[in-house]
Amino acid sequence: MNFPDAAFWRTSVAPMMDWTDRHCRYFHRLLSRNTLLYTEMVTTGALRHGDTQRHLRFNTEEHPMALQLGGSDAADLAHGAKLGEQWGYDEINLNCGCPSDRVQRGAFGACLMNEPHTVADGVKAMMDVVSVPVTVKHRIGIDRIESYDFVRDFVGTVSDAGCKVFIVHARNAWLDGLSPKENREIPPLRYELGYQLKKDFPNLVIAINGGITTNAQMTEHLRHVDGVMLGREAYYNPWLLTTWDAEFYSDPHDTPTREAVEEAMVAYMERANAEDGCPWYPIARHMLGLYHGQRGARLWRQVWSNHKLKPLPPRDVLNIAREALARGAEKPNEMPHDAV
Repeated sequence: MNFPDAAFWRTSVAPMMDWTDRHCRYFHRLLSRNTLLYTEMVTTGALRHGDTQRHLRFNTEEHPMALQLGGSDAADLAHGAKLGEQWGYDEINLNCGCPSDRVQRGAFGACLMNEPHTVADGVKAMMDVVSVPVTVKHRIGIDRIESYDFVRDFVGTVSDAGCKVFIVHARNAWLDGLSPKENREIPPLRYELGYQLKKDFPNLVIAINGGITTNAQMTEHLRHVDGVMLGREAYYNPWLLTTWDAEFYSDPHDTPTREAVEEAMVAYMERANAEDGCPWYPIARHMLGLYHGQRGARLWRQVWSNHKLKPLPPRDVLNIAREALARGAEKPNEMPHDAV
């Protein structure tokens, strides 16, 4: 196996259900050449019994990208990992952090942190059948277990099975009493536990996730760990990604204008429609943060999310959106702090 340098995980966009589909990843790739992109979680059951193409299809422009699997059965994980490698994914990631009721009923996600040997067996089964990296995304604890020893022993057991990369969401997952949304906001962030994991396991790649919103914060985290993963901030304020190649990869290049990115997305909408009849609006929803913080952003978003415009071709919607953006930029009440 040709294992990538730790820089492969320096910046990444988190796997987010209903958000990071192939259209979203195509958009994000227009903004950064190097940032690692993750799929939504795909369950092993869906790959056993569902439409494989629907779950695994992607655009070649999306590389580098990782497939996140949800499951706990070693044989099913191996099957899913092998499919992922055959389809061309650059990494297979195991979800050990999702706290949703549906995931708990399937006995995977965050509850797997209570079963490190099950995770180790799954990791080994996947590593036995693929040559791409197998990684784990997990929490720092579950429920009221706040001892560092818990996450340290989890990482130690799973790394003994061969896993070299751990993405640490620096909050506990409360499996009872909090919704998935609340689990992203209420348990306190404790980045220091992720930092300590890097000290205790210096040969592992450790990336930090949770509550990160600025390049300054990313730079500070990278003093202690190998990588940073952003989720909601990358989605709602995607222009942030345009700064990462130069700042974190020493890869300066001309940054496209927002107008050029919007134009590229319209061309992609036309391509997707020609390929499989995909309408423009499930694609457009992912780029609604493109003008975040700019004058006229609110009016521009209203156009691209206007259901009455669905029958129009995307290039017509583009023209209407551009006109709305220009109108909004001239209005004193369309202030630059307009939020997404």
